[in-house]
Amino acid sequence: MTTTDETVTVTDNPGNGRFEIHVGDVLAGFTEYRPRGDRFSFVHTEIGEEFGGRGLASRLIKGALDEMRARDIGVLPYCPFVKRYIQRHADYQDLVPAAERAKFEIPAG
Repeated sequence: MTTTDETVTVTDNPGNGRFEIHVGDVLAGFTEYRPRGDRFSFVHTEIGEEFGGRGLASRLIKGALDEMRARDIGVLPYCPFVKRYIQRHADYQDLVPAAERAKFEIPAG
């Protein structure tokens, strides 16, 4: 059983091609990516069943997208969860290259 006092961290694990979210020392989930030059294709997000319903997937995607912005890397949201997150959070829509936005149903901005 986890408590709200536990530390939640999001880290990049490039060796496994994914950002991971940990609750304390326990891996709670990840979002997989594939680097393609100056763009990363996000392809799959998964949160462990025992961690569901706590908003961890949103925290994970926010952390990953913040890191993509810091690195000046574009995002291709093939993962449905990442795509929905970007659609719902206008401040991340600019991470999807303008020429690719229609494909992912992201407003042109």
